[in-house]
Amino acid sequence: MARSKSKPIFWGLFAAGGTVAAFLAPVMILLTGFLLPLGVFGPDAFSYERMHAFAGNWFGKLVLFGVLTLFLWHFGHRMRVTLHDLGIHNKGLAVVVCYGLAAIGTVWALVTLLSI
Repeated sequence: MARSKSKPIFWGLFAAGGTVAAFLAPVMILLTGFLLPLGVFGPDAFSYERMHAFAGNWFGKLVLFGVLTLFLWHFGHRMRVTLHDLGIHNKGLAVVVCYGLAAIGTVWALVTLLSI
């Protein structure tokens, strides 16, 4: 059986997305679910103006693009594996749909962030 040359690329994006999600999800829950309601931060810590300023900065755009892109590619690979586990073994269609959605989401994130 011939080995796929693109498989390491998708596995790398999947692993990076899972790692970022594993590190960032607990921090996001801690910040927005526990510390913000307890008043640890000021009342405007997560205001629209501050978040827009963060997204408008080149560093903020880079961070948001990286996080969104890796989350999308992690989802795409996880969905492909889930479809395979559910018995949908049409590799061509599953690959195009799952990774295609991740690619479209990546382009959408890039265009949206560049428009801020």
